[in-house]
Amino acid sequence: MTTVVVPRSAWRSLIAGSGLAALLQIDGTLVTVALPDVGRSLTVGPQPLAWVITVYFLTYVVFLLPGGRLVDRLGSRRTALAGLAVFSAGALAGALASSFPLLIASRALQGIGAGLASPAALAGAVSGFPPERRGSALGIWGASSGAANIVGPLLGGLLTSAFGWRAAWWALLPLAAASAAAVIRLLPATERATAPGGAGTFLRRRNVVLAAAAAGLTFLVMIGSFFVIEQYLQRSAGYSPLLAATAPAVIAVFIGAAGPTAGRLIDARGERPVALMSFLIAGAGLALYGLTGAPLHGFGALPLAILLGLGLGPLFAGTSRAALNAVPQHAHGRVSSLLSASRLLGAALGAGLSGLALRGGADATHVRPALTFGAALCIVVGLPVAALLRPPPAAQEQI
Repeated sequence: MTTVVVPRSAWRSLIAGSGLAALLQIDGTLVTVALPDVGRSLTVGPQPLAWVITVYFLTYVVFLLPGGRLVDRLGSRRTALAGLAVFSAGALAGALASSFPLLIASRALQGIGAGLASPAALAGAVSGFPPERRGSALGIWGASSGAANIVGPLLGGLLTSAFGWRAAWWALLPLAAASAAAVIRLLPATERATAPGGAGTFLRRRNVVLAAAAAGLTFLVMIGSFFVIEQYLQRSAGYSPLLAATAPAVIAVFIGAAGPTAGRLIDARGERPVALMSFLIAGAGLALYGLTGAPLHGFGALPLAILLGLGLGPLFAGTSRAALNAVPQHAHGRVSSLLSASRLLGAALGAGLSGLALRGGADATHVRPALTFGAALCIVVGLPVAALLRPPPAAQEQI
């Protein structure tokens, strides 16, 4: 097989796109850690505080498809900079907010900016890579998101403890400025001709539908597992909030670590075998702790974190490559927005289903069935979806 040379400009675009994706990932966890301090400062109870997160994700989802269309028409660079400008305006308004309604409005503005910027981050990251090398690029892109899940809570905790909740919002401004500088310097300014048809046109592509389903399922299992494990550690195992956060952080480490290697493997073997292996590993890890008496905390729970991270990690690159390679490059913005929307929907379902599973308590008798349900989803839903993935015609000879 002939080795495909990737131009240096493609790696520069990957850096800019990955950095932008990491910023959007950091925002959620950075702000979440500061919420108790927000409540005390603005005299708001725990239930209304949830709107700080909810409003952000609602506007994020609503503006994903318009963001994808802008990427396909204006290019990733212009759309990313427009999104970052709106996102930064929201962050500044949040840092200066004198009341809770103003803070909520600022989060809506941040969500609009994130919705515009997110498709540009993914489409821009792979813009210079040929289809047969996009797995390697997406592995690195996924690893940056995994690293962001570790940095966000730590940075949010440090800033809030030292300077108060507003510091979490102020910190987003230099981070956004750094991301904008990288976009300007590293992403090429290109004109794009939009392909005919809206998002529904691409839903008729088999791999786009399957990849979106796999992406949503990945986030459903990941966020659901995070929620269940954190609740168990705090309510039943007696962990502090900071110590309980180490469990998702360990999972995120292995998700990030699996990304680059998985990306190269996907380029060599295709998405289907890697996705099958990934859902099998994640399902086995969840089943091990859901169906047996394996410890749910302490060092005895480390294999769960490792298997879950190594299982879910490759799915970030695999689902993105399968969908992007199924459409022409001038449709990458809209397909990227569909993938992002599927992931956000999966995350919302994961949190909601986990909350229902723990209505009777967060002890082992309720946590283990929830983990077993996650394992069943990986095996009963994930494996068939992965098995139906097929290589695009241009890649048939490479797999």
